[in-house]
Amino acid sequence: MDAAILARVPEPAAHRPWYAMLYVQVLIAIAVGVLVGHFFPDAGKAMKPLGDGFIALIRMMIAPLIFCTVVHGIASMSDLKKVGRIGVKTLLYFEAVSTFALGLGLLVGELAHPGGGFNIDPAAMDPKAVSTYVTRAKEDSLVAHLMAIIPDSFFGALARGDLLQVLLVSILSGFSISLMGKAGEEIARAIDKAARVFFGIIRIIVRAAPIGAFGAMAFTIGAYGLGSLVNLGALIATFYATALLFVLLVLGTIARLSGFSILRFIGYIKDELLIVLGTSSSETVLPHMMQKMERLGASKSVVGLVIPTGYSFNLDGTNIYMTLATLFLAQATNTPLTIGQELGILLIAMVTSKGASGVTGAGFVTLAATLAIVPDIPIQSLAILLGIDKFMSECRALTNLVGNGVATVVISRWEGELDADKLHAAMAHPVTAGEELEAEPA
Repeated sequence: MDAAILARVPEPAAHRPWYAMLYVQVLIAIAVGVLVGHFFPDAGKAMKPLGDGFIALIRMMIAPLIFCTVVHGIASMSDLKKVGRIGVKTLLYFEAVSTFALGLGLLVGELAHPGGGFNIDPAAMDPKAVSTYVTRAKEDSLVAHLMAIIPDSFFGALARGDLLQVLLVSILSGFSISLMGKAGEEIARAIDKAARVFFGIIRIIVRAAPIGAFGAMAFTIGAYGLGSLVNLGALIATFYATALLFVLLVLGTIARLSGFSILRFIGYIKDELLIVLGTSSSETVLPHMMQKMERLGASKSVVGLVIPTGYSFNLDGTNIYMTLATLFLAQATNTPLTIGQELGILLIAMVTSKGASGVTGAGFVTLAATLAIVPDIPIQSLAILLGIDKFMSECRALTNLVGNGVATVVISRWEGELDADKLHAAMAHPVTAGEELEAEPA
């Protein structure tokens, strides 16, 4: 391989013992968490603050990091029309792939029939169990969601950490700075240096990932038990199999057409996938993914726009779950659906899915929003899924993460800004999350 290509790829750190590698530590933490939650459920439930605390630490850094990355990316562009072009391409790609994910969930649900034989009477279920989710779903209408993108103040967006609000003020700020000429260049450099500070903080926080994964997994198993997996095993197995099918076939085909292997890509982001598996939230690795995609050869401007936007508009795992779970509930409650009704669910889900985010449990809220619009399926039947949603959330988050990573590479290539040599070199010589973040941001 050409020496100039390898020079652009981060050098692996000196060989570390296996127990010092972050992904190994996370794997061990997940296994220990499962054991503690299973054999000592009360102790497992008490571990919840460890998982919540780690997620909170990461989330507190996401808003300033996205702001700095997007602002610097836009401010550094000489052609502002490029921002709009990237935005249009990104939304077109997201809509196409998301619709395919929704359709796949519907198709598999119809063929596999995971809810058959349950014969559940919705009237016997307690509607209070899902009342909170139903209330949130009704409040999150399309108009309300669009209006919520506008923050009450500039700093309010950064304080609340709402991704779409942060993206809005970041894009506006980037355009403004780019129009300032020489003074704008100085501001852009200062913002880039601030981003380096935030990446340094993330580098410190990520060392606590095993603790967070342990706490989250111990709580999940302690609170819901392995028995909940057995009771609704057909749905869980069908969902995981469908998500795997989507990643390997759909995203795998897209990746192959874009010049890379989906399996090598998964290997490249294995550390991030394990952290997501432990915490059930794709937000915990958002900063890592942005930096890793840059080092994979995607341009900084594309990464800054695609990754944050994808966390609200390109949730493939959530889309599969929504249509598959909707059909499961219809089958479990013996609610017949015509082809027209199923297509109607698909259209409704195309809208409601855009309100989801990478936060744990958001997929359940968007499912409630979908059922609130579909009167045929009793909304109280959602209670069936409460006990296993945490396990489903892990698969949703994993699929969402892979989908957004692939989208970043595809859009970057579509823009003609993908360094193909760097892409293959980076995949051939992957580094761990800790080593990745120790390098200076590109």
